[in-house]
Amino acid sequence: MRKLVLLACVVVAACSRPNPPVGKWEGGYEGGGTLVAARVEILPGGQVKISAPDITDAIVRREEIAQLRARLSAELANGWSEVKPRAFDFDGKTFRKPGGFAPQMVWDKDTNQMTLELYIAANPALPVALRPVSDFHDNPWVQG
Repeated sequence: MRKLVLLACVVVAACSRPNPPVGKWEGGYEGGGTLVAARVEILPGGQVKISAPDITDAIVRREEIAQLRARLSAELANGWSEVKPRAFDFDGKTFRKPGGFAPQMVWDKDTNQMTLELYIAANPALPVALRPVSDFHDNPWVQG
C-alpha cells in the first residue's frame, strides 16, 4: 500500500506544472529600424505583467536614436501602472498564451535571463533579451 501511495505522489508531482519564476526583467532592443523598451514582472501567483512599446521603421539619423529611446522609456514607465496581469501557460522554460502554441517568453533558469518573443505585424518573432532587475529603471537600456 505504501508503494502505491508513493507511486501516486510521484505521478502527481511529475504531472504538475512548474511554477514560473517570480521577479522583474527589463531591457531594450535596437536594430533594423525597430526600437523596443520592455518590462516583465511575474507576480507570486504566476500572473505576468508585460509592456513593450515599440517604434518600427525608425530610419533616422544616429543622433535621433537617443530621443526615440527616451520617448519609449517614458512611455514604458508612465504606462506601467495601467498594465494588467494575465495568465500564461509555463512549461518550466517557455511561456505561452493559455492553450497557445507560439512562445511569448523564454526563461533561462541558469542565467535568470528572460527573452521576450515580440510579434510585430506579420513578422517573425523578434527576440528581446531582458535582464533580471531588483527594481525597474527609468531607462531599460541602462544596466544597473
